[in-house]
This record gives sequence, C-alpha cells and structure tokens, in this order.
Amino acid sequence: MAGSQSDARLSDVRFLTVAEVATVMRVSKMTVYRLVHSGELTAVRVGRSFRVPEHAVHEYLRGAFQETA
Repeated sequence: MAGSQSDARLSDVRFLTVAEVATVMRVSKMTVYRLVHSGELTAVRVGRSFRVPEHAVHEYLRGAFQETA
C-alpha cells in the first residue's frame, strides 16, 4: 500500500520544461540550466532533457524572495 500512496503523490506533481521554467521566472533558459547544474533548482533528467517539478520552482522563488526581504 505504501507504494500506491507514493505513486498517487507522484502523479500529482506537475513537471515543467526548462523553457516553461524560464518563462515563469522571466529569465533565460541558460539561467535555468545553470540553476539546475548547480543544484539550486531540483530537476529530473529525462533522456537528454530536464524536467523541473513545479513546486521546486515555487520553493526556489520563495527562498530567493525571502533572502532579498
């Protein structure tokens, strides 16, 4: 049963492409790639591309906003 609960949560996760993340954050795709490669932004590698969980983008922005406040 524990496996089915984690599968249900995983299906709730919305993954964004690097281009979509760049649009949301209003930065270039290269900036998103730098954040992913540095480990500042969580991402999953799918083949040769990356997918970023939407919640990771929100967490990153929330953390960046709090640092400036």
